[in-house]
Order: sequence, then C-alpha cells, then structure tokens
Amino acid sequence: MPKVSVIVPVYNVEKYIRKCLKTLVNQTLKDIEIIVVDDGTKDKAADIVFDYKKEYPQIKYYKKENGGLADARNYGLQYATGKYIAFLDADDYVELDTYEKLYKKAKDENSDMVECNFFWTKNTKNKKDIGIQYSNKKEMLEKARVMAWNKLYKKSVLDEANVLFPKGLQYEDIEFFYKIIPYINKVSFVKQPLIHYVQRKESITKTNNKKTADIFKIFENIIEYYKEKRLYDEYKEEIEYSCIRILLCSSLRRISKIKDKKTRIDLQNETWIFLNTNFPNWRENRILNTKKNLKKMYLLSVNRFTYKIYCKIYKII
Repeated sequence: MPKVSVIVPVYNVEKYIRKCLKTLVNQTLKDIEIIVVDDGTKDKAADIVFDYKKEYPQIKYYKKENGGLADARNYGLQYATGKYIAFLDADDYVELDTYEKLYKKAKDENSDMVECNFFWTKNTKNKKDIGIQYSNKKEMLEKARVMAWNKLYKKSVLDEANVLFPKGLQYEDIEFFYKIIPYINKVSFVKQPLIHYVQRKESITKTNNKKTADIFKIFENIIEYYKEKRLYDEYKEEIEYSCIRILLCSSLRRISKIKDKKTRIDLQNETWIFLNTNFPNWRENRILNTKKNLKKMYLLSVNRFTYKIYCKIYKII
C-alpha cells in the first residue's frame, strides 16, 4: 500500500501536463502512486502521459469517456490504494517535497486531513495564498478554503464519508469539502506554500456563463445533505454564513462578468431570490455580526436597494 495516491484528471492539457508530471515523479516521497485519469482528452496529453509512464512505474493510467473534472476525480478514487489521497489538476504543479511534508504532518499528528498554503502562479510570478487556520468543524465551514487540491485526506475517512464530487456541476469542490467536514476530526496545517495554482485564460473557473448558476444547486445539495444527516440545526449558522459570503462575493462577481445581459441580470436576480428564500433572516446571522471586518460590513450593507447598485459596480469592475 503506497503512502499517498495523487489523482490527476487529464483533459486537453498538453501544454501543462508535462510540468505537472515532472513535479510528481520527482517527489522526495518515493512511496507514491500517481493515478492519471484520461477524461477523453482530444489533444496529445495522453501521449505525454504514456512517455512518462514508460519510465516511471508509479504512474497508473486509466481512460474513460469525457464526463468532466468531478467525474474524473470520482473515477480515480476507486483505484486509489494509498493511505492518504490527494487531488491535483493537470495544469497545476507542486514543489518537489510537497507530499513528503504533507504525509509527515499527517502521520506525526494522526490527522484526518492536512491543508497547505499555495501560490497563485501566472507566467513566472508567484503570489502566496495564506489561509486562516481553524480548529473545529464549525470553524472549518466558516473559514476553510474549499479547494480540493491543497489538502491530503486520510483514505479511511473518505471511505467512511462515501462522498463523491457532483458530476456535471461547477464549484464541485465546495460540495465535496462541505460534505466531508462532519467526518474530519483532526486537521493539521503546513504553513509553506507547496502547490502552484496556475492561472490560465481558458480555465473552467475563469469561464463566466450560465454554468455560474450551478452554485445554487451546490448549496441545495449541501443543505439537503446536512438535513438528511440530522446535522443541519447544529451547523445552520455556518452554512448560512458560507452561503451569504459566497453568493454575495465571488459568485456575484462571476455573474456580473457574464457578457450576455439577459443571462447576467437573470442570475443576479436569482441570487437574491435564492439567498432570501433559503435564509430569510440572513442579515441576523451570528457570524456575520461577530468580529466585523470590511467584508462583513459590505455584506451587512446589502439590502434589496443596495444589491442592484453593487451589481452595477461589479459589472464596472
């Protein structure tokens, strides 16, 4: 059994996959398996993978019909045999000691999950992203960065949770991460930035269109999940705050950049309706009204009058 399995979905990334694989096969942690899932790539990325596979037996290659990032990650999970699981997008890359540091921290502290900081990488420039550390599940819902790829997960915890990424939806990391939180009892942190999150124009997360509306389905799924697990009342304040923060900040910015005016306005209206339908008293949220900062002051200033103004401001930005 390898110490770490890294799941790498591949789809039309021939410009990036070589650097990604190079940093994986040269990891200082040698007991590692690299699970490459070919999600029906149409370029020469698969050929590059095969070139590396010939020299590096730790690479395991699986091919499937195109189903999207979430589906490819789910597909890779069934083949992962490591004690710990990591995800890495094929257009990103890692420091050569990334998984040694994450694994050592996990073993030393018997952690269910280890999170590290990362770089926003554009061309040759790196900008550090330093997260806020949290100590319990409620703080995790409130403060954690939701991306899947800057974390190492204990496989037994993922097996127990039996949570998959939502196929066909954007923002799949949000749903996956929030659903596994109830199963995570011990979290550790590596302060060094270890992963390079590469910024490219054609990235899915940079595409602003009707798919931006997937965020509503994501939160519907999360709310339903917590209710099914009879955990909703316990974590309602945190889920509500996360919904407020995401819908009125990052999601609204994406919606406001949609070129089609009708789609843009429709989704702006849907955002306001969704928030107020699911959380009619959201402005009274305990977290929102505690330890106020600039972001919380902005959120508290949003009402049915100022909302339209902010939508216009975001469009200008």
